[in-house]
Amino acid sequence: MASSSPVFLLLSLAILALAPLSSSQSIQDRFFNCVNARSVPSVTFSAVFSAPQNSSFIPLLESTAQNLRFLLPSVPKPQLIFRPRADSHVQAAVVCAREAGISLRVRSGGHDYEGLSYISVAAEDEFVLLDMSNMRSVSVDLQSRTAWAQSGATIGEVYYWISRRSPVYGFPAGLYTSLGVGGHITGGAYGGMLRKYGLGVDNVVDARIVDANGRILDRDAMGEEVFWAIRGGAGGSFGVILSWKMKLVPVPRTVTVFTVPRTLEQGATRILYRWQQIADKIDENLFMRVIAQPINSTNSGERTVVTLYAAMFLGRANRLLNIINRDFPELGLTRADTMEMSWIDSVVYHAGFPDNTPPETLLLGNSTFRNHFKAKSDFLRNPIPQTAITQLLNMLLQDDEPVMIFNAFGGVMSRISETTTPFPHRKGVICMIQYVSNWQDDSPVSATRHMNWIRGVYDFMAPYVPSSPRTAYVNYKDLDLGSNSNWNSSASFGFSYFKDNFMRLVRIKTKFDPQNFFRYEQSIPTLHQF
Repeated sequence: MASSSPVFLLLSLAILALAPLSSSQSIQDRFFNCVNARSVPSVTFSAVFSAPQNSSFIPLLESTAQNLRFLLPSVPKPQLIFRPRADSHVQAAVVCAREAGISLRVRSGGHDYEGLSYISVAAEDEFVLLDMSNMRSVSVDLQSRTAWAQSGATIGEVYYWISRRSPVYGFPAGLYTSLGVGGHITGGAYGGMLRKYGLGVDNVVDARIVDANGRILDRDAMGEEVFWAIRGGAGGSFGVILSWKMKLVPVPRTVTVFTVPRTLEQGATRILYRWQQIADKIDENLFMRVIAQPINSTNSGERTVVTLYAAMFLGRANRLLNIINRDFPELGLTRADTMEMSWIDSVVYHAGFPDNTPPETLLLGNSTFRNHFKAKSDFLRNPIPQTAITQLLNMLLQDDEPVMIFNAFGGVMSRISETTTPFPHRKGVICMIQYVSNWQDDSPVSATRHMNWIRGVYDFMAPYVPSSPRTAYVNYKDLDLGSNSNWNSSASFGFSYFKDNFMRLVRIKTKFDPQNFFRYEQSIPTLHQF
């Protein structure tokens, strides 16, 4: 059992350097004085803190934010950004926020789709942003086939350091390599090996968290119920994740990838309809997703829709071709469409980096996606009729920069119980669908137009996806599903994300964090919150 009393490394806080302006100054004072009372000077203010009046504040706030919708001046911002460098700093942040009567938002990679890890929807909410980007170490132990990763590390950094130790081990998590480990895994963490090894949460064997009392707890100390809850039960609800212990999985020295485009004129509708029939049943060493988006036709110059079949196969190209030709000949895959490479090179490839980009790029933590956007999600359990696919793909032509992504499930996912972790979308799921509308400018008119489009697509899909509840992926947060304004609204998003696991999460939350310190618009509520 690992449990520590709040013995804190202390910080050198240049409080007087802050201009005593605005009502937020009192919040800063309360927080700083508390930290000072628990610390021995060790770092400078500029190394770990930034206040709104500091020149570093806006660049730091925007540094990892992926959705530009939440960087507008009208969006409520934190009163302070704190970038801890040690576990004890995180303990101090929790204790001092409680004593100052303010809340914390915790950001690891900044990929929260609704910005809830670094902003607040409620203008009256006073909060400190705990930015974990300074805590990003990764330690790999090949003897035990495990790795510890701090929550500020990106998943790309985790992949890189595993590959540096061995080319025949990996970890099954996200395709977007700038995802922060802390938040990514708390929501499930699906990726290119989910059909072979499950989700990231299915391969986590320990964790270290700071609870609402400032204690550091590992799996033994937090207990199996809390350990169950943090593996897929949404970040920021039970404590601050310090680090995850991950079980490494074997990967072949050579994997095969391909990205094959098929436009409407090339039979995209028919091929996608057929893909649904085999996506969850094909060889579990193959992960194949479909990315649909509008492009300009090379022939007429008019807009059309292209479906990109992007895949990673844990094996050589010849075996892959045999599988595709047998189970999915409609795709028309050829040997020339495929590329063989190492697993770590396939990570770089699927992250969208240019050809021949070295794996060391993963250490930069750079995102390949940053835009104004709104996203929604569904889990498909029955094939969409071909006529509806035609209508769905044509809806892409009605928006400027939309994309739909169909991620295949099945394989080992079908053999893991819905209650093994809070992530319940397992047996019977053909694929997860993500709908995204992107736009470039920050005008309210543009935002309204694109929001209306994506909500229209979502409404169109209602007859073809499960209802009661209509399910969604918690890492694709969607405030349209509800928020913690009342119980009915909380239950709406809770059952969408977690199905019947939601009530177990609520009971665990009520016992583990009865004062509801760790809260935000879609955190797990307590039983007595309302």
